[in-house]
Amino acid sequence: MPLDAAVLDRAAHRRGEPDLVRTLRGEATTRVVLVHRGRLALAGPGPADGVALLDPAALADVGAAADEDQARWLFLGEGDGVAYVALVLPDDADAEEVDIEGVDASDPFAVLARERSWSGLRELVGGLEGPLAGLATEAVALAAWHANHTRCPRCGGRTTVENGGWTRRCVAQGVELYPRTDPAVIMTVVHGEGDDERLLLGHAAHWPERRFSTLAGYVEPGESLESAVRREVAEEAGVVVGEVAYRGSQPWPFPASLMLGFAARALTTELHVDGVELTDARWFTRPELAAAVRTGDVLLPGRASIARSLVEDWFGDRLPDA
Repeated sequence: MPLDAAVLDRAAHRRGEPDLVRTLRGEATTRVVLVHRGRLALAGPGPADGVALLDPAALADVGAAADEDQARWLFLGEGDGVAYVALVLPDDADAEEVDIEGVDASDPFAVLARERSWSGLRELVGGLEGPLAGLATEAVALAAWHANHTRCPRCGGRTTVENGGWTRRCVAQGVELYPRTDPAVIMTVVHGEGDDERLLLGHAAHWPERRFSTLAGYVEPGESLESAVRREVAEEAGVVVGEVAYRGSQPWPFPASLMLGFAARALTTELHVDGVELTDARWFTRPELAAAVRTGDVLLPGRASIARSLVEDWFGDRLPDA
């Protein structure tokens, strides 16, 4: 699945080492991933150049500035003798500020933000392979969690970073906080057999015209994954689902989801869209879907999403892009 290549050893046993990130920044073999507002620094001018893996020595100017805010340094893991850390730049690092003489008076973070080219994970999917895909996804997901948890959810007090960036602790209560992931189900829904088998695709209210994809939704409290699949399909399209089979998963750090892919078999075919989440839903045979994609009548989700993988898994081949 896209973004799912977690070959890197996250080395959880090292997270509690005193001054771990500071020590790793002093080692020549360490490599640094830069994250800024959910985007990653590139190795060149465009997404095709991939993610930059920087020598800590190249970041000496920002190292001292980041020392007082440990949330900006995160331990990602190690592999083949190389340790990986992320440096998360402040959101306002690229603010355009100059002094009265027109001289750039910004701090080292701002200089770094302007010197690099940046891209989001969705645009990078084609240029990420092997461990780098998992590394980039991990960095973006962990940075997003820190951005949203500077305060304790229990008392609203300040929290501090521990364990190489993998936990935060409430200063007032001493409670340890861990990164959380929101599970969501996403599914192909099919009916029929052989050449007559059809796939259900829906159009969400907020999507561009002609965009169709698989159905999806968050798992509710106290609910199994299979039950979530059946509930979401019934709520959004009015279709009753029987058999449900797991197909794969994909991290989706926008900001903190885990997409759990399923193949579901429909027991009914009459469609009743809810008009809120879905405004249209259609059944497609394989020839019908191929023709609709070729003519542009149907725009499938991008290749960054597990939805595209699920659709093409059912179709049995790669479908053309828009």
